[in-house]
Amino acid sequence: MKSHTQSLLAESLNALKQQGIVPADFEARIQVDRTKDKSHGDFATNLAMMLTKAAGKNPRELAQLLIDNLPESAHVEKVEIAGPGFINFFIDDNALANQLMTGLNSDSFGIELPAPQTVVVDYSSPNLAKEMHVGHLRSTIIGDSVVRALEFMGHKVIRQNHVGDWGTQFGMLLAYMEELRAANGEQAKMELSDLETFYRAAKVRFDESEEFATRARKLVVELQSGDEYCNKLWREFNDISLSHCHELYERLGVSLTRADVRGESAYNSDLAQVVADLDAQGLLSESNGAKVVFQDEFKNKEGEPLPVIIQKADGGYLYATSDLAAMRYRSNVLNADRALYFVDLRQALHFQQVFKLAKTAKFVREEMSFEHMGFGTMNGEDGRPFKTRSGGVVKLIDLLKEADTRALELVRSKNPDMDEAELAEIARVVGIASVKYADLSKNRASDYIFSFEQMLSFEGNTAPYLLYAYTRVAGIFKRAQDVDLSDAKIILEHEKEKDLGTKLAQFGEVMARMVSKGQPHALCGYLFELAGAFSSFYEACPVLAAESEELKKSRLLLSQLTAKTLKQGLNLLGLETLERM
Repeated sequence: MKSHTQSLLAESLNALKQQGIVPADFEARIQVDRTKDKSHGDFATNLAMMLTKAAGKNPRELAQLLIDNLPESAHVEKVEIAGPGFINFFIDDNALANQLMTGLNSDSFGIELPAPQTVVVDYSSPNLAKEMHVGHLRSTIIGDSVVRALEFMGHKVIRQNHVGDWGTQFGMLLAYMEELRAANGEQAKMELSDLETFYRAAKVRFDESEEFATRARKLVVELQSGDEYCNKLWREFNDISLSHCHELYERLGVSLTRADVRGESAYNSDLAQVVADLDAQGLLSESNGAKVVFQDEFKNKEGEPLPVIIQKADGGYLYATSDLAAMRYRSNVLNADRALYFVDLRQALHFQQVFKLAKTAKFVREEMSFEHMGFGTMNGEDGRPFKTRSGGVVKLIDLLKEADTRALELVRSKNPDMDEAELAEIARVVGIASVKYADLSKNRASDYIFSFEQMLSFEGNTAPYLLYAYTRVAGIFKRAQDVDLSDAKIILEHEKEKDLGTKLAQFGEVMARMVSKGQPHALCGYLFELAGAFSSFYEACPVLAAESEELKKSRLLLSQLTAKTLKQGLNLLGLETLERM
């Protein structure tokens, strides 16, 4: 309905241009918003006020001219002018009911899908030198939910897990693996549970032994030069690390696979060419022996230019070099229209610099969009980055295990007589969903406080509340299995029926925002409001005990669409649903 209203206004504006009332070259983004007060209609626009200066007319006069030139529409019941020149649209209840019926009978919910694009999504990107910790959670689950939403909206999505699998730390790890094998024989093998211990032990050796550090640096050079021995060790280490990552992805319900891994090492062969191409364009400068690029747009507080370091004095490459190579690949090989980077907000300057440089150097197509979808930090209740009691980094697997344990206690307290296997399955779904939803429901650009007590609550905007809301709606149909809905249609007469119908009709708008802005919290907020609207409807409008068979069937259809929307929305967030809790 929103896009339809925008289309009507666009036609009216064109008519005013043809009549010479508005200059023909006037460009305006037609903004249509849902009203907060239904007495002011369903949609409102300030287009008339935007035209005032260009047309040289009073905004209320322009509002009337826009209304007079609106095409006929069966969707619009009436249009009114409010205040200084707002135009309010009242949507016809029958049109809304028809829209809901379309949504009920369509896999795409009747959403008007945009022109499909190819979208590269860079997310998760753990460092293969260590086990995944809580710092990797936000990129992984926010990115995955946006990926799901993009695919639902008809886009071709290319997942890219840009893992950190290259560089100095790998020389350190390879040198330590060498030492272990020298001491314990060729069969010595690092187990998954030893990843963090292994890394820390290697770091201690690197810091304490100059001989070890020298060997580690030499191994990096040999690795990057293609030495088969080093690459064999490196592949073995990466395989172990990736196995650990993908066990966690499976547990989290994240859609990344091994085929989506394209780490820093994948671009090694192009790094020297990146340097050569920048040099050929006269973009490189030298600073303390390093090759850098200065861009006028980026300066420090003292007004001095901030460099993008492309190659270190010792010949080594940096994140910027591999990011530029990756951008070139995503533009020219994958032929993407957009590239979304779900990376910590603290990397904002880095991405601003490399995005600008890639366009300046013509490494990427001018029309391609590069977007840093930054996110804040996950903090403990003391407001500081989430740590263990001893001050160490919290392993992600430990966090998920604790979520399972707490969820099992919660579910058992509510269902003391339930079978243990069923309790465990419900607890698994609730535990993972609670951790994910607590994160996804926050604005990704904000820091947030991690609290098990809050996320496992059945009150407020939480996963347990929404999972229970879904089971409550789905439960209606267990008691209505004998009702034939083949000839049923939706009727919107009661105020709460209209409120629920209006909320259901907003699903497409919310999805459009989620994929354009990369904001899962918009979908979370919508699902919470939808559950609330259904609760109000259910209290005010008897479903199975409705006054007539026609009303009963209508309200069952509204309930059915609510359940379908809740299930689809939770699925797009990467959350499983339950039929019983």
